[in-house]
Parts: sequence; structure tokens; C-alpha cells
Amino acid sequence: MTPPPTALDAAPTRWAAFRRVVTLPHVAAVFYLAFVLALSRAIAWRTGDEAWDAWFFKLALFTRQSLISGVTILLCAGAAEAVLTRARPSPPAAWGVRALAILVGTSAGAILRFAVTYAPEFTEPFWWWWFVYTCGLWWLLGCTGYVLLQLALAERAAQERLAQARLSREALAAQQMEAELSALQAQIEPHFLFNTLATVKRLYDVAPGRGRDMLTSLIAYLQSALPGMRSQRACLGDELERVRHYLAILQMRMGERLRFEIDAPATLHDAEMPPMVIATLVENSIKHGLSPLPEGGQLHISARIDTDGRLVVDVLDDGRGFVGAGGSGVGLANTRARLAALYGNEGTLSLEATQPRGVLARVSLPLRRVAPTPAAAAASSGLASEPVAVP
Repeated sequence: MTPPPTALDAAPTRWAAFRRVVTLPHVAAVFYLAFVLALSRAIAWRTGDEAWDAWFFKLALFTRQSLISGVTILLCAGAAEAVLTRARPSPPAAWGVRALAILVGTSAGAILRFAVTYAPEFTEPFWWWWFVYTCGLWWLLGCTGYVLLQLALAERAAQERLAQARLSREALAAQQMEAELSALQAQIEPHFLFNTLATVKRLYDVAPGRGRDMLTSLIAYLQSALPGMRSQRACLGDELERVRHYLAILQMRMGERLRFEIDAPATLHDAEMPPMVIATLVENSIKHGLSPLPEGGQLHISARIDTDGRLVVDVLDDGRGFVGAGGSGVGLANTRARLAALYGNEGTLSLEATQPRGVLARVSLPLRRVAPTPAAAAASSGLASEPVAVP
């Protein structure tokens, strides 16, 4: 992503270049400089018997004279920047133009100071030694100020480019995160669906009638589940409804070997929950915990708000527990990566062995509310405050 040009990077108009130099803050800086110079001069020239009102008048006079030179130099510097905007000479030539502009400004300022003081009679002769001294002093001051101004403008341009680069980097990071989430979810969805289809295939081999019924249930499940599987956000009610369909499908194969219970208050159905997270935990519990046991077991899914105000979803089974590399499968690894990408350190997945056997998978997330889909709202009565148990 290419960052958009900043106001300093784009070629400004002549008026814009002039206004970049002649600004209220810069005029104020010139005034403060003129006042300091006039104050130092008024203090140095004050005599012991001079009245204070006369001294303050002299201070105001000196400030006006210095301000004339400072403002004239600032105007010439703005005009120089306007010329350089279109001419675009080499850096040495550009600094030559700036130095010449300061010289013109100091000369014009000195002439204006003399004219303002002695107009309209002009009884005093023009003092060339004063003119040369004033031009030399203000040329040095003007060049110093001009260099500082250019450094400040360059620093401002660098900060704007840095800010644009930071915004561009954040945008690229967000795009990369979205791509990673899509890739991770693309791995989770086939992992979930292919296992279900494999179950349908096995039922068709041993019990075609049950296989047809399960395929019909699977189609109904996919019709409700697929629209939300590609989104990065879903609500708890949607996810529990999909899990309920999935468990109903598996129960057609496992029969009494699978018993499940879903306990989630209706007030939490609009809580944000990443798609397929609960389904992955349920699938992992059945595949590694309940399915290997001849007698099967029970699965309990619950949702609550903990004492810190966070959403906690538990998937508890009484299966065979951790065996081998339990807890390190692709589905669980992808789930952890998705939670980290979406919530950072605030989204966690933990696994804990229970007694006498079984595993508790716990997801902890910040509690955020989202609008539930019509399907989740319609299913609220089935997943409301009372547990839904299927023998």
C-alpha cells in the first residue's frame, strides 16, 4: 500500500508555499525577536535621569523599527519559497535565491524604517553607514532564522511521512491479519466438515437408511451454518445453535454413547464469539475423548460471565483425557492463533485435565455484544437459561 502524499510532499501552489512561511506563529516569533532586540537596546541606552514614560515610548519605537525589518524579511522569504516552488533549482541555487531574498528584505526593511521615522519632511540625511550596519545585522539574523525555518519544515515533513508510513504499516498489518485469519479458518472448516462427511459415508455402508437421515440433517446444518462461517465475528447464540446441530448429527451415529448438554443464559446469546471455535473444541472432545471409549461419555457446554466481566465458554467431557499429544492438534493450534489475532492477550484457550477423567477446554474472551442473527434469536428458546440435554 502506497501512503497518500502529504501536504508537504505534494507540489504546493505558489500561494500555499508563501503561506507555509508567512504564518501567524512565524509573525509572532518575529515580534518577540523584535521586542527582545528593542528591549536590550532600550536598556543599554537608558540614562539615569530619563523619565519612565519617555523610556517606554523609546522601547515602543525601537520595537516598531525592528518589527519592520523582521516582517519585511519574512515576506521576502515567503516570496522566495513561492518562486522556488515552480522553478525547482538545485539545492545550492535554491539557497542562493533564499540568501538574495533575505538581502532584499533587509534592504527594503532599512529603507522603510528610515521612511517611517522621517516622513514626510525627510529633514535628516540618509545615513549609509547606518544602512550598511542595519542590513548586515538583519541579514545575519534573517539567514539564521531562515535556516531554522527550513529545518523545522523538513522536520515537519519527516514527521508527516513517518505518520503516513505508520498508518500504512498498520493497514498492511490489518490486511495481513485478515489474510491469516482467513487462512486459519480455511483450515478449520474442512477439518470440521470432512470428518462429518466421513461419518455419513460410514453410515451409508452399514445402515443406508440412517445415512440418508444423517445426510438430510447435515444439509440442514450446512444451510444454517455456512452463511456465517466465512465471517470473522459471530454471536454465541449462532455458535451454540450450530454445535447443537452438529451434535445431533453425531448422535445419530453414536447413539447412547453420546450425551450432551448445553447451558447458556439467553442474556449471553448476543455475546461476540469467533465462528467455529466452540465447534472445534466439541469436535476435539468427541474425537479424542469420547469416541475412543466403548461406552462413550457426556459432553457439557456452558457459557457464563466471570468475576472480571469476561465471557467464559467451557467444553467439558468425561472422556479418556489427555493421551499422547492431546491438546496440540491442528484445530486447537489454529483456534489459539485466531484468538490471539483477534483479541491479543485478552483471548485465551486453556485445557485442563479433570478427575476422575476427561478434559475441560475453556475459552475466555472480552465480553462484546453483537446483533444476533434471526436464526440465533429463534433458537433462543431452545438454548435459554435451562440446560438442553439430549440423552
